[in-house]
Amino acid sequence: MSAMLIGAHEPLAVDVTVAIRSGDVRGLQALLAAHPGLAAARLGDELVNRTLLHVATDWPGHFPNGPAVVAALVAAGADVGARFAGPHAETPLHWAASCDDVAVLDTLLDLGADIEVDGSVIAGGTAIADAVAFGQWRAGRRLLERGARTTLWQAAGLGELDRVAAYFTPDAPPPPAADVTEALWCACHGGQQRTAAYLRERGGDIDWVGYDELTPLDAAVRGEHEEVTAWLRGLGARSARERI
Repeated sequence: MSAMLIGAHEPLAVDVTVAIRSGDVRGLQALLAAHPGLAAARLGDELVNRTLLHVATDWPGHFPNGPAVVAALVAAGADVGARFAGPHAETPLHWAASCDDVAVLDTLLDLGADIEVDGSVIAGGTAIADAVAFGQWRAGRRLLERGARTTLWQAAGLGELDRVAAYFTPDAPPPPAADVTEALWCACHGGQQRTAAYLRERGGDIDWVGYDELTPLDAAVRGEHEEVTAWLRGLGARSARERI
């Protein structure tokens, strides 16, 4: 049986959204009891729609009573692993990571969310891809603590030097040069000077114009990472504007 689809501006959709975002757990539970199937409903239209758990984890996150709201929805039948329907396939866990909402992230994992589920807007990856790409460092580190796997660029962004070094063992071919440079950029984005230096020694390009049209120096400046910024300037690194 397909889930109930409710137009985003219909009164029921508005009422349940207000209850979720205001942290009104009792009001939410009353709505769920009065409307069987509501917990599994999707808001939107046939082409683009989302679940109530997506409402609870939407930007900017950190809504009042977030963990209790999520628990109430799941108890009433919400699918903790349901995907957004539309231009991407992110789950509520992806959205909690993107908001740095660690309390809700933990609740989702405790209730059965798959920490390795794919579908991120960042290369179709897992929740940690969103956390690192969007600079949500608390969520990224919490995902590590909960056992998340990392790619090279994700490990670099979080300053996990042991994980980064594991890609450069003598008994295996080194990562492609483009991957090393991407990881160096991410280390600067995350303010991880030791990791960035390690990657530079292995061929990373400190002048690469990467994501958001920023060089590693630009990324470090944007993140207000003074140590990394000073280190890069000392090496003669340039901003994207200086490369024009």
